[in-house]
Amino acid sequence: MTAPTTTHTLLRAEGFSCPSCVKKIEKQVGRIKGVEDVKVHFATARIEVDHDESRASVDDLVAAVAKAGYTAAPSAF
Repeated sequence: MTAPTTTHTLLRAEGFSCPSCVKKIEKQVGRIKGVEDVKVHFATARIEVDHDESRASVDDLVAAVAKAGYTAAPSAF
């Protein structure tokens, strides 16, 4: 059995204006199978996600942020 490969993805988020929004996003993204860790940086509007890309794609992550009520897009930094 091959070990799952973990991908580190950065997303830029828009539309969150309060620290409670951070928890909402982390909870929603954290529910996706294959997501190992989620960190939302309120000050920089960055979302860092460690995930198994074969189980949770970048599109899945963006969709989960949208489900929480915010817009996100993949970011290089």
